[in-house]
Amino acid sequence: MTVLNNLVVLDLTRVLAGPFCSMLLADMGAEVIKIEVPEQGDDSRSFAPFVNGESAYYMNLNRNKKGMTINLKSEEGKAIFLKLVKKADIVLENYRPGTMEKLGLGYEQLKEVNPKIVYGCISGFGHYGPYSKRAGYDIIGQAVGGMMSTTGWPDGEPTRCGTAISDVLAGLFACIGVISAQRKAEITQVGQKVDVALVDSVVAGMEIINQIYLAEGVVPGRNGNRYESIYPYDSFKCSDGNIVIGAGNDKLYHTLCHLMKQPELITDERFLHNPLRIKNSHLLKEIVEAWSIQYTMDELIDMLLDVGIPAGPINTIDRVVADPHIADSREMFVDMVHPIAGKLKITGNPIKMSDDSYNKPKSSPLLGEHNLDVLQKYLDLSEEQVKTLKDNGVI
Repeated sequence: MTVLNNLVVLDLTRVLAGPFCSMLLADMGAEVIKIEVPEQGDDSRSFAPFVNGESAYYMNLNRNKKGMTINLKSEEGKAIFLKLVKKADIVLENYRPGTMEKLGLGYEQLKEVNPKIVYGCISGFGHYGPYSKRAGYDIIGQAVGGMMSTTGWPDGEPTRCGTAISDVLAGLFACIGVISAQRKAEITQVGQKVDVALVDSVVAGMEIINQIYLAEGVVPGRNGNRYESIYPYDSFKCSDGNIVIGAGNDKLYHTLCHLMKQPELITDERFLHNPLRIKNSHLLKEIVEAWSIQYTMDELIDMLLDVGIPAGPINTIDRVVADPHIADSREMFVDMVHPIAGKLKITGNPIKMSDDSYNKPKSSPLLGEHNLDVLQKYLDLSEEQVKTLKDNGVI
């Protein structure tokens, strides 16, 4: 994809939220230069699972990027970075707030070098506010943002989402933010700082859950797989697994009653309209589940879809990877060839464009793999100069 191929991104981020943001930019054609600590690199290079000793975690999130190393604690390393900033459009970092400022490389310093620079930063709690200095990890974002309090079963413990969703949400919001700021910078010739917090991202993602409290003063709790606003919109047992049914309005509910051959449920005073169905959801779930358990997942999905009721299986990951719609038609699992790990499958990009299609992903970089390429291209350094920098521990 070439939609962002005019952008140069200096990516200082590591682990998940920041690399997820820069992964999207790289997928869409931006020249993303991932800058890592010499010798050590991104912490996630040591995260399982591994393929031939290489982290699949790292390889998936850092595809399509160029890799270089700079020691930003050295004066010469800082000087090289600042020279690269002059040529860049976007800088990304996800250090704890204040770290870049201590290095003399915060936004206020970088905009003196390049007034058009867009500075994207991701942290646990943001760059201002009473909690700004706290460390932030995904599970903290989910906890403090309210997500864990509403995830799980009513009689169970607060539960984190199965994936690192606060990192993913922050990566998405950061990507949207820096592209928007860069668009404005093209017009005004002035960049800005884009400050995204894991906690803010979770709060924003809670949408209707927040509104229940803000509008009604009711503190939402844990409802299992039941949705707060409509019913039946839940998971139901089948003979070989579980499915979800999304009967999101009266018409769909009536259709479900007829499919179950229980039309009397339409006029049942307990389930006459959606607010009553929500109130009595535990009773309605028992009724629907007594019917659904008679069928396999695939049998029941076909029956529901045939009459126009939205439904889907609760897939295990092996089923997701084998699903012809997801894996083949939508290309959500694609092949990548890594110089050490070899050929492996990684997760595809969900953004589909009519005029820009994705090329086969380029491998995630080996540590410092593109030092020479980047320094020759952007700073005009010779091979001998680059070798000296390496020998001196600058890169």
